Amino acid sequence: MNNLLLRILTGTIFGVTLLGSIIWNEMAASAVISMFWLGGLIEFYRLFQKHEIVNIRSWLNLGFGVLIYGLLLASLFKWIPGMFSLLSVPLFFVLSITELWRKDKNPILNMAVSSFGLFYLITPFILMIYLHHLDQPVIAGTADKQYLPILAGFFILVWTNDSFAYLVGSLIGRTKLFESISPKKTWEGTIGGILFTILAGYLISLYTSTDDTYFWIIGAAIIAPFSTFGDLLESQIKRSLKVKDSGSILPGHGGILDRFDAAMFSIPIFASWVHFYVYFFNWTS
Repeated sequence: MNNLLLRILTGTIFGVTLLGSIIWNEMAASAVISMFWLGGLIEFYRLFQKHEIVNIRSWLNLGFGVLIYGLLLASLFKWIPGMFSLLSVPLFFVLSITELWRKDKNPILNMAVSSFGLFYLITPFILMIYLHHLDQPVIAGTADKQYLPILAGFFILVWTNDSFAYLVGSLIGRTKLFESISPKKTWEGTIGGILFTILAGYLISLYTSTDDTYFWIIGAAIIAPFSTFGDLLESQIKRSLKVKDSGSILPGHGGILDRFDAAMFSIPIFASWVHFYVYFFNWTS
């Protein structure tokens, strides 16, 4: 019971902090999301510190990560000319070149883990900030109606899928989804999570604007399965490294990657859906 209360308390504080910053203003959201990004990047490379084959230099990867993330963020907010964001591409290659001076026996694996870590963490978190930066009242509901930031709606749908997939799976789950990766996940729970997430999308559309009904319902149908894939991907990484949680910074939940795994995998697909909807349905300011 104490563990359950701790999990609920941690989840509540986490949710209020994230959603509160998103609803408050753009800079607060960017600061909180960036804080979680940095913590997640540190967690990712710590997972490989005691690996028998992979031998990466966490401090170097973190330095390159901060530089690339900083360039993308600064260009997004127009603190620097947008063309400087292109420097992030050669930085990936420069990071790989550093392996030439190490003479390690597994340089390919080191380069793969280092580069994947940056791509896996930077892409989704920058997209979260970008999506919130793009958002305006006319996108998530007209100015004379209720307004919910798109990014807030996105996280609500991700958490809805996670919560109801667990509840439905616990109650009626029988058929394993990917038993070798996540033994507790079932097809029944996955389908239940998708259905309840679509319902949540419909309810969000009622709160914002009925004109957005199809956007939120289809968005929910996209988010739910890809959130499950994101969860499974991180479970596969942890299982390969023989660890239970990515970290311990969030009592009862594990690490930052454990809380963001579903969102990190589904945000690129959801952001693509936003652009598709804007382009084809003239959903512009």
